[in-house]
Amino acid sequence: MRLFGRYDGVARPIVTYGSNPVLHRRCAEVTAFDDGLRRLVLDMFASMEAADGVGLAANQIGVDARVFVIDCPDADGEDVMGYVVNPVLTVLEPVGDEPAEELDEEGCLSVPGPYAELARAFRARVDGVDLEGKPISIQATGMAARCLQHEVDHLDGTVYVDRLPAELRERLLAEAAGPGGDLPA
Repeated sequence: MRLFGRYDGVARPIVTYGSNPVLHRRCAEVTAFDDGLRRLVLDMFASMEAADGVGLAANQIGVDARVFVIDCPDADGEDVMGYVVNPVLTVLEPVGDEPAEELDEEGCLSVPGPYAELARAFRARVDGVDLEGKPISIQATGMAARCLQHEVDHLDGTVYVDRLPAELRERLLAEAAGPGGDLPA
C-alpha cells in the first residue's frame, strides 16, 4: 500500500542488535488506527530513507508494533513500495522455472555493516491491513520477497543474524560493533 507524503516523517534512530529488548521479542498487534499510527508509518519511511535501507520494521526504531515499510526492487527490477500493519507472511510456491528459494547476501540496519548469505523463499506474500484497518496484500519475488520475510522476522523478534550459525553470527556482531564494541552480543 502506497502512502502519500511517505517521506514527510521524521527520521528516528535505528535500534541496534542487543540494545533494546523490543528488537528481540514478538511485537504487539496494532489495535489503534489513528493519527499516531499514520505518524509512525511516515516516520518509518523517513527513517528507512535516512538510513539508506530497503525495509524497516517498527521495532527497529524502538516501537512495539506489528508494522513494516518496504521500498525494494523485485526479481524483475520493479519497485515494490508500501507498508503493512499486522502482517501475516505466506511463502509461495515458485511459478514456472523460478527457484523455491534463493541464497543471497542479506544485511540489516540493526546490524550495521556486515552482510551474510542466507537462503530465503524466492516468492512471498504478506497480508495485513492499512492505516484504516482495511485488508491489503503485498506479493513479491527476489529481493523484495526477501525483504518481506526479513521484516516479518523482525516483528517476530528475529534478526537475520539469529538465523545464522553461532560462530558466523558472533563474527558479524563483532564486526558491526567495530573497535568500540557498541553492539552487545
